Amino acid sequence: MSYQDYLDQDKLILTVATTGGVHGKDANPNLPEQPEEIARQVRECEKLGAAIVHVHGRDEHGENDPERLQAVNDAIRDHCDDIVIQNTTGGQSPYENRVAGIRTDPPPEMASLDMGPFNRGQHIITEHTRNNIESLAREMQEKGVKPELEVFNNGHLNETYRLIEKDILDPPYYINVILGPGTFTMPRPKNLLNMVENLPEESHFNVLATGPHQLPLTTMGALLGGHVRVGMEDNLYFERGEPAESNAQLVERSVEVIDRLDRDLATPDEAREMLGIE
Repeated sequence: MSYQDYLDQDKLILTVATTGGVHGKDANPNLPEQPEEIARQVRECEKLGAAIVHVHGRDEHGENDPERLQAVNDAIRDHCDDIVIQNTTGGQSPYENRVAGIRTDPPPEMASLDMGPFNRGQHIITEHTRNNIESLAREMQEKGVKPELEVFNNGHLNETYRLIEKDILDPPYYINVILGPGTFTMPRPKNLLNMVENLPEESHFNVLATGPHQLPLTTMGALLGGHVRVGMEDNLYFERGEPAESNAQLVERSVEVIDRLDRDLATPDEAREMLGIE
């Protein structure tokens, strides 16, 4: 993907990440936590043009709980028409919890795959070994689950090449370039350009930027021919000092920008075709 892809008006895949596994309603009361609540917001985002939903499960207290992924998946299928479900296998969870994301019934069409550990906050570190990553990648390959490769920094991009060389990943590769605090890639335009220039061949890339960087850097990603992820997992505010009312509010804003840039949104089926999802 490149600026030429933008000029050629290739379609853009919009992903919504409605709720993560860290902040909750204490940070923004509009953040959905329970399956039905999540599914209703996903439905609104699908109607606006989101093709993929990135999914986390939470327990009745709002805490991260991979065992709730099945309930969230079921609720999304009940409420939505055809959006692609992408379950998480990430976060600070041990391997036994991570793998739950690809063992729902049925398995999701996609799943995130962190390409290495990272620090988050003052007391959170994700422990993710090469062995764990390879085990998840192989099970995804066996089940036909398309991995979204979560690249939090340059080292993770090196690890992406390593998995490609080991023939554990099938092209086209879908790489999520993540910009934010801590050990994420520093959220600067030049850093995004550098990451995009170093992506492997046969790649599609998606841009995830946290907080106030979400809108400018995803817009830049759209100009570079990439795809976009927005939502309240990554950003709790619509504007500075103004909490987001819903995930749909963030999606709607991005849809307006994408339309102004003269790019069309991919439907779920078009996203499946672009990413090689059977």
